[in-house]
Amino acid sequence: MTIQYMNSEKLYFGFLAGAREVIKQKHDLNKINVFPVADGDTGTNLAFTMNAIIEEAKVQSSAKRTMETIADAALVGARGNSGIIFAQFINGLYMGLEDKEEISIKGFSHSVTSAVSYAHKAISNPVEGTMITVMRDWANSLDTLKDKATDFTEVFTKSMIIAMQSLKDTPNKLKILKDASVVDSGAKGFIHFLEGFGHFIQTGKSNETSVGKEENIIQLEHTHTHDNQDLSHRYCTEALVKGENLDLDQIRQTLSDLGDSLIVAGNEHKIRIHIHTNTPADLFHRLKNFGQIIQQKADDMQRQYEAGHARKHKIALVTDSIADLPKDIMDKHQIHMIPLNLIVDDSNYLDKLTISPSYLYELMDKGENYPTSSQPTRKAAEDFLNFVSTNYDSIVVVTVSNRMSGTFETITKAAQKLQDAGKKIAVIDSKSNSAAQGLIVLKAAESIEAGKSFEEVVYQTEKAVQNTKIFVHVKTLKYMARSGRINKITGMAGKLLNLKPVVSIDENGEGIILGKALSDSSSKKKMQALVSNIAQSKNITGYSIVHADAEQQARQYAKEFSLLIGKEPTYITNISSIVAMNAGVGCVAIALTTE
Repeated sequence: MTIQYMNSEKLYFGFLAGAREVIKQKHDLNKINVFPVADGDTGTNLAFTMNAIIEEAKVQSSAKRTMETIADAALVGARGNSGIIFAQFINGLYMGLEDKEEISIKGFSHSVTSAVSYAHKAISNPVEGTMITVMRDWANSLDTLKDKATDFTEVFTKSMIIAMQSLKDTPNKLKILKDASVVDSGAKGFIHFLEGFGHFIQTGKSNETSVGKEENIIQLEHTHTHDNQDLSHRYCTEALVKGENLDLDQIRQTLSDLGDSLIVAGNEHKIRIHIHTNTPADLFHRLKNFGQIIQQKADDMQRQYEAGHARKHKIALVTDSIADLPKDIMDKHQIHMIPLNLIVDDSNYLDKLTISPSYLYELMDKGENYPTSSQPTRKAAEDFLNFVSTNYDSIVVVTVSNRMSGTFETITKAAQKLQDAGKKIAVIDSKSNSAAQGLIVLKAAESIEAGKSFEEVVYQTEKAVQNTKIFVHVKTLKYMARSGRINKITGMAGKLLNLKPVVSIDENGEGIILGKALSDSSSKKKMQALVSNIAQSKNITGYSIVHADAEQQARQYAKEFSLLIGKEPTYITNISSIVAMNAGVGCVAIALTTE
């Protein structure tokens, strides 16, 4: 049957067929992912993008209106380099279509050419031998065919030959692909999309073998070990921003100095940003001036790379962002972190990743609405554990106290499916937070480093839970009152009396006030007395000091407590933004662990 025009339904179901084909090939695409970073997630990111199209796109009265729903779904669901480039291509396709009920072959070709230009413009540094190259070659073939082909079936059959050859040539254009003996994974994902789309145009079906059989797509043997992986920019960071009259060029220029692999895709109402950067918080601080940040992500590519190619141990150690440990210790032991969420001015930030402490402290003092926090979503926890479980034999997770956050319960439920499938995962309630949780995580890391078995690591970690204490000097009660940790009447009374309580955590993981002082020096003396009592009856094997924007005071604490305990602190570091939000700016804490 000759198909000279494509209507709304054919366009819609063609896109769904293409999306399903990409999802089917997800794992194969992950295996050959080496550019721009060999983090093995191109297939996953493209599948996420395609799922958004399947779930959110709708058939409308005209092909252009249908394309608008597809473009919006792709932009909202886009993930990763390839996903965002694909979403930008789709947005360009939508904007290039005439608002008619049906699309002619010439109209389709013109819109694809426009879409390639639109996608190319979104990339700050386009590289040949990638998805954008295959898109352009396919568009050029359509342009050649538009005046010769009699129907869409012929167009797709002949243009696929050119697109497949373009994919085959990607290693000749990009050295990293040739060295790894693979084609570009994003480009291959685009080919799979065209296969599914073209097969539907030919047959009206989407679940059978696609146009261009699998064996015709070049997939060379994957033998490269990625020893020279470049991770000069650590975090794969993404944002979805909603606003009015958004200027993509201005936003691209504003962000260009923050890293590489920058892509700014979308339209004047909604944009998706992708960048590899060392400073995700700076990115989001700049973006807040353009509109409402409705999605954000910051994946640690260094930890992902280590998990896949350079892991030190067979046991993975995971904690949440409430555990206060310096980055160098986290890196030394390859500790994975699940961030909790901070809600600020209707935007959801990731603790320790996408919001700077200084910005949060400013909002705590001046903001009309006090920031709030929440545990990771179950989906986020499941995705995180699924990734870790594919690279390690077993997993030990140490969470913030179950009495203080729903994080323990969320991660426990997220781990259940993997445990049911035979994976060894232990989720341990630290019954603490901040520096105390950090010391417990460090004990687990040292047990893994010593070559202990999974069961022994769990035992030693649970033992550390019982043997670790924290004492916090709270400079003022106003933050605890504003965050809801104490009632407002108590907070007002404390403010009037200038009370400076010493806060701790009991054996059940509940926060408790051990004493109240009227001065910083008096509060410190109470903490010294508490530590001295422990030192007299037990051997303190290690301790740490943490603070919220009070480094000078923390250094003074270290000097005085080292005389009392007889050793230097294991580390001194800033506290989690969420802990600071509850304990307040200026707080200082000491955590210690005993035998």
